[in-house]
Amino acid sequence: MNLPQPFVERMQQLLQGDYEDFAQALMYAEQPVSIRINNAKGVQPPTDARPVLWSGGVGYYLSQRPTFTFDPLFHAGAYYVQEAASMFLGAAIKQYIDAPVRYLDLCAAPGGKSTHALSMLPQGSLVVSNEVVRQRAQILAENITKWGSPYSVVTNNTPADWGRWHNYFDVVAADVPCSGEGMFRKDEQAVDEWSLSNVSHCARRQESILDDVWSALRPGGLLIYSTCTYNLEENENMVQYLVDNYNAEPLRVEIDADWGITGALSGGSAVYRFMPHRTQGEGLFMALLRKPGEADDSCGVAPTVREKKKKGSTQSPKMKVNRDIEEWIAPDAPMQLVAGETSVVAYPQEYIADMQAIQRDFDVLHIALPVASLKGRDFIPTHALAMSTQLNTTRFPLCEVSLDVALAYLRREAVVLPSDAPQGYVVLAYKGFAIGWVKNLGSRANNLYPQEWRIRSSHAPDVIVDAGVSKRI
Repeated sequence: MNLPQPFVERMQQLLQGDYEDFAQALMYAEQPVSIRINNAKGVQPPTDARPVLWSGGVGYYLSQRPTFTFDPLFHAGAYYVQEAASMFLGAAIKQYIDAPVRYLDLCAAPGGKSTHALSMLPQGSLVVSNEVVRQRAQILAENITKWGSPYSVVTNNTPADWGRWHNYFDVVAADVPCSGEGMFRKDEQAVDEWSLSNVSHCARRQESILDDVWSALRPGGLLIYSTCTYNLEENENMVQYLVDNYNAEPLRVEIDADWGITGALSGGSAVYRFMPHRTQGEGLFMALLRKPGEADDSCGVAPTVREKKKKGSTQSPKMKVNRDIEEWIAPDAPMQLVAGETSVVAYPQEYIADMQAIQRDFDVLHIALPVASLKGRDFIPTHALAMSTQLNTTRFPLCEVSLDVALAYLRREAVVLPSDAPQGYVVLAYKGFAIGWVKNLGSRANNLYPQEWRIRSSHAPDVIVDAGVSKRI
């Protein structure tokens, strides 16, 4: 790796005597592999893994790199592959959030911090994951769907769009686009694209993003600001920008000295830096700030929820929910089924008005729990239902399959079920985790895995190394 000379000179000035250790780690240190398990799906962590201590109890370093594409449990949402430093979000959430919140992950693709928030936030929290780039938003929707929480929404909008929902969110997480210095070790392209002008461009864009979304955060709410870069312009200076322009209050997160996390390289704000020569992982900067003021009765009320219905407006005709479909979700789930023209969605009861308002105001790619779609006269269970933690597992037969069959299914190839497999819609499972639906016709089984999510490689490695997670008994 050939580091840009201006980057070297700037880091030498920032780190002083620490620079040589930093450069050695950046250039030559082994890159660790880490995952987060999905505790809502009853996942047991790998037995030979070491915990990521700041993750909130769900992150683990693996002893070797799995072939993730060919591990069906990766596609089942049993775990998420995430850089260890990014899991510091878990420590911040555990310390400051102890009741359900409305949470916006503003720059959320591909979904690491959103799925972490879904695991760590108090039960009943609403997580809205937004991404402005359409293709990245579709990947985000796939990962959120696989994680299986009905308290999730994925949108494809700008920060300014969300800024119009004044005082709605209790927490806004902004993992903003940055110059990517913390990813140099993993991404040669980030090295090639780095320049002083790009650092300045990123800092201006970050100011614009924060300006646009600040009004969406309620008084007294929390902003979680993060980047994967090292410089002052996009980190400490951006925290100072929020202090100077919005009277934001930086908050301290309790950390253990053994974790190796460092503080500010300039100024005295409470900020948290992950440096490759001190922590096992890539570079990360994170700060937690509180918006001044106290929430009032208007906070948390979606604008379109308060508005009166316009005269002359009519609702689209809705089909009647088949009583049988009500049994597709867990009987104790606090969900309400709503039927549209061609689909049935189960909404968390406490957020049904909010989610429907989001659907009216934003470009939504995923919301709550899509349960069924209507094709002709038949209701077809959605892939989201198979992935959901709210699937009624007693309502559908489950067919455990081998690795070869699971991979054929995930490639969307034809699969053959055992002769005694029941006919109709069947949940395929691998090591106890649902991977999706087939419709068993007896002589053959129709593969219902989403075409756009299929594994495109036709050949698997001779030896497949999985992540080693298992179902908790």
